[in-house]
Amino acid sequence: MTTILITGANRGIGLEFVRQYARTGADILACCRKPAEAGDLEQIALQSGRTKLLELDVADPRSIHALKGELGDMAIDILINNAGVGGPDPQTADAIDYDQWLTTFRINSMAPLIVAQAFHDNLRRSDAKKLVTITSGLGSIANSGGGGWYGYRASKAAVNMVMHGLARDWAKDGILVGIFAPGWVRTDMGGHSAPLSPEQSVRDLRQRIDELSTKTSGKYLDHTGEQIPW
Repeated sequence: MTTILITGANRGIGLEFVRQYARTGADILACCRKPAEAGDLEQIALQSGRTKLLELDVADPRSIHALKGELGDMAIDILINNAGVGGPDPQTADAIDYDQWLTTFRINSMAPLIVAQAFHDNLRRSDAKKLVTITSGLGSIANSGGGGWYGYRASKAAVNMVMHGLARDWAKDGILVGIFAPGWVRTDMGGHSAPLSPEQSVRDLRQRIDELSTKTSGKYLDHTGEQIPW
């Protein structure tokens, strides 16, 4: 049975990952800051019987290591670093909230590495050995367009580099690293005018995860499989 750990699982893309993977019968470790307040997740857990809600604040390394202690040596086939924030307010060329910018880096750039490091051995113990980070097309320097979103863009460009490095360094362990942009999705972060539904985005992302191989490990891809320039 496939075991999947998902961060930021209580809403948006993370919740949709849980919903779709639950239908496959996978064992799901659905992580969020406040499981007791995650009603939609709890409903999925009741229906599937194979979804476990776990407390995790990715902004706090102590919380990450506490979860590692709770899970011990459990094999994790797919680890999905999904938790993220939209960045400071404001974050323009003229002004940026520096404290929020640091928080954005802590959650979007640093936490995925800390989570990966904490569960490195769990991934190595599994059959699939897939580490996935949900990034953004806004992390592309080549496609930076009109600017704006400075904190968010910088944090996603940074996590792209981190995961590209892990793909090289952990190849010796057989770990495959997916760096996938979900597209502009109708979530709390993406807004109601986004063209892509969470259902479609996650269906595409699951296909990218299924196809993840040594040929695509460490590459920066969108939800359709198209390569994004760094």
